[in-house]
Amino acid sequence: MQDHKESKSCFQSSKNEATSCCSKTEQSTVSLSSTGAAVASAPFTTQFEEKTDCCSSESDESDPSASCCSSKTTEDKGSSCCSSSVGKEEVSSCCSSSAESNSADSCCSTSTAESSCCSTNSDTSNTTSCCSSTVEEESKDVNASCCSSQVSTDQSDSINLTSKEKHETAVPAALTNLTQYAVSGMDCGACAKTIEKSVSKMQGVESVEVQFSTGKMKVATTNRAVLQDIPRIVSKLGYGAEEIRSKKDKGEIYLVEGMDCGACAKSIEKHLRTIPAVERVEVNFSTGKMEIDHTADQETIIREVKKAGYTAALASKRNRQEAAPAKSIDFGTVSVVISGILLAVGYAISFLNAPSIISTLLYAAGMIISGYKPVKSAYYAVKSLSLDMNVLMSVAAIGAAVIGEWLEGAVVVWLFSLGAVLQTKSVNRTRNSIKELMDLAPPEAWVKRGNEVVKVPVEDVTLADIIVVKPGDRIPLDGEIVKGESSVNQASITGESIPVDKTVSDPVFAGTVNEHGTLEIQVTKLVEDTTIAKIIEMVEEAQGKQAPTQAFIDKFAGIYTPIVFIVALLVMVLPPLLNLWTWNEAFYRGLELLVIACPCALVISTPVAIVSAIGNAAKNGVLIKGGTFLEKAGKIKAIAFDKTGTITEGKPNVTDIEVFAGDKTSLLQIARTLEAYSNHPIAKSIVNYAEENQVNTLEGDNFQSIAGKGVRATINGNTYYAGNRKLFEELNVTHIPAVIDQLQEQAKTIVIIGNESEIAGVICVEDTIRTTTVKAIEQLEAAGMKEMVMLTGDNEKTAAFMAGKSKVTRYFANLLPEDKVTSIKKLQQEGHQTAMVGDGINDAPALATADLGIAMGGAGTDTAIETADIILMADNLEKLPFTMKLSKKALNIIKQNIWFSILIKVVALALILPGWLTLWLAVLSDTGAALLVILNSLRLFRLK
Repeated sequence: MQDHKESKSCFQSSKNEATSCCSKTEQSTVSLSSTGAAVASAPFTTQFEEKTDCCSSESDESDPSASCCSSKTTEDKGSSCCSSSVGKEEVSSCCSSSAESNSADSCCSTSTAESSCCSTNSDTSNTTSCCSSTVEEESKDVNASCCSSQVSTDQSDSINLTSKEKHETAVPAALTNLTQYAVSGMDCGACAKTIEKSVSKMQGVESVEVQFSTGKMKVATTNRAVLQDIPRIVSKLGYGAEEIRSKKDKGEIYLVEGMDCGACAKSIEKHLRTIPAVERVEVNFSTGKMEIDHTADQETIIREVKKAGYTAALASKRNRQEAAPAKSIDFGTVSVVISGILLAVGYAISFLNAPSIISTLLYAAGMIISGYKPVKSAYYAVKSLSLDMNVLMSVAAIGAAVIGEWLEGAVVVWLFSLGAVLQTKSVNRTRNSIKELMDLAPPEAWVKRGNEVVKVPVEDVTLADIIVVKPGDRIPLDGEIVKGESSVNQASITGESIPVDKTVSDPVFAGTVNEHGTLEIQVTKLVEDTTIAKIIEMVEEAQGKQAPTQAFIDKFAGIYTPIVFIVALLVMVLPPLLNLWTWNEAFYRGLELLVIACPCALVISTPVAIVSAIGNAAKNGVLIKGGTFLEKAGKIKAIAFDKTGTITEGKPNVTDIEVFAGDKTSLLQIARTLEAYSNHPIAKSIVNYAEENQVNTLEGDNFQSIAGKGVRATINGNTYYAGNRKLFEELNVTHIPAVIDQLQEQAKTIVIIGNESEIAGVICVEDTIRTTTVKAIEQLEAAGMKEMVMLTGDNEKTAAFMAGKSKVTRYFANLLPEDKVTSIKKLQQEGHQTAMVGDGINDAPALATADLGIAMGGAGTDTAIETADIILMADNLEKLPFTMKLSKKALNIIKQNIWFSILIKVVALALILPGWLTLWLAVLSDTGAALLVILNSLRLFRLK
């Protein structure tokens, strides 16, 4: 509470008239419950009680409860929050006051035993308050309640609220919906401003903030219905906007089995949306999962999905992604086997002298057994106004039976069911990449409880718990080593096969393997927040996002299928009327067209390839955030690398030592002694080098730092210096060896060691180039990458030297952080699809500007995962060539799948006219094409 000399009553006027924020409607008392001092920011609850008008203009003295906000005042009474301040001893407050008189009336309360939300805590004995002030002594200043500040007894200022101000006061922040969107397509800050202006004009939008550097937009609205139109508005501006849903906002996750193409997912969505209890539903064919918000019970949802011809099971609570337990009996496979046997027996009997009715009954039985599921799914698809493959195949099979072609109908249904089973099994293989990642982290951990070590589920482990990991075991949770040392195989996270040495204070990750030595680890992240959990969540979200190619094909399929369906109906009717075909011929060819109308192979040509590629990348320590970025990576022609921390190690190392007086050991002893108390990175690198070579320090005193030049200390009675060339020139050291000039020309940092008369030696420190960098750049060049550019703040000479050593084709020097964006734009203006590679921390603007942002070291920082489109989990470029190779391979396979699917349809259509195509051939061409497309996509799993 702040002390004020004047009280400002939010509900009073300057003319003794009540200006109230209390509504007069429904004769209800609006009571404010808050502990904050400011109305606008205080959360409150609204209660309605059947009373007389809360905000009346007059009060009845005989009934003090008649009005909580009156304008009538006397000299002996403290005025209410809705009245003017009159009289010497009046105490005016917004909702409460502490008055010297027992007859003080408070806002919305009386001095009787009746409870009030906003009352005083004074001498009145029977007044209770949820938002009152506390009076220490009658002579002291009064602490005002939730709706007022402290009040003086001599003056009260009034505030006239406009209707808008009243509205803003009455609506707390808690009632505002704050939603985040990921915005794509921005290439400068002006784009962000354009989006802000357009979205802010939408009705119901309170505020909007677009951040170009992070590619995110925050929108505050008073009505969630507005959020549905925001992506459309942003799309009209030429950008993309996708809502970022937090974990708490996500609905229940169900695993759905039986889907063999995207049309199945659409059918389930449309069916569930007809149920009143379902608020929102999204079914993802690529991942086989359904996210749903509903008010019904789980059994109802599972039952409704089953009605549509599919099976659903609630995902594991542990990670919302665990696969459902395998069924003991696969009814789909069993039905295909039984119907196949019946079909074969019926066909064999047709060659005997047995009555034809026997074969017909066997065909019919086979159709019913294998066709029950697709017909059931077709029924609910039609009911929800969907036209999927189940509808087309069901119509074709029933139509064949109607015209007496029982064998054709049975073969159609059996081939369709066989294809669906094989497709489902093949698609499940592409989804197993997530399952394999989930199996990496053990479900239980050994936790220290006092003097004992007990085995508990990882969900029950809390932060700061100490877990024990034995040699050969996988680490169950992210943490920091507090005891022990070992080598840890981090291949599951970073893709690096060489184990990394770990000791006390080093971080470790869940799912990695402790090679040798027992470790005690302090838990730093809960099971749902571990690095492996974030990888799983991100990969699954990425697999569910549509690539541009997939979005185009889905639109094409949405037009193609209805058109072919209408053409099929016309083929059934028009030729007989024109005496071109008989009714049977026309009907049969129309059924063939219905089968060909199913674009299943075309629709799954892209998502299956994308899921396979993203899954393979994740297993190799590369996170690709969606099909869009996978496709972009395959088209990149130029890559810009940030020098420090990307091309180089990002920390200085001792590279050369030249001794001019004494020996190397004595030189290092003097250097370590001089630099021991400095925090400069170069000083630390020299001290670390000396420690690694087991060189001890000497006794020194009178340490002094010489700003911008170096340090000085007295060692064994002699004064020594460590610093740059300028320092020794000022000391009038006459002889400076020529080798120092040669080393400086090699872009190395020189630390000269000596005294006032001579130079004892020189230590060269350099930010060394990573060994993996040169190898990665050579592989990229061999793969056809046209431009590999280094971005650095170093001077021209140093940049040229580093560019030559790293084998990049080009460099930009003397860059400030904001200049990196300009360099990226320059490459784009030259016609190059450009990727930017950085650490994801200080390179965020450049990563956002580039066509593709790639961050390194995702295992060690959440920032890299947030800012980039592709994340290399290892802290090096080793996996960058693999990523580019995988992306190009995925693009080629997608093109192969699309052209093959279209070619099959064209050939099938051409065979209809001369009458060479049969129904079973039409089905075989469709299901066969779909299977070949899936198998072709699975080749991406084998790429290394």
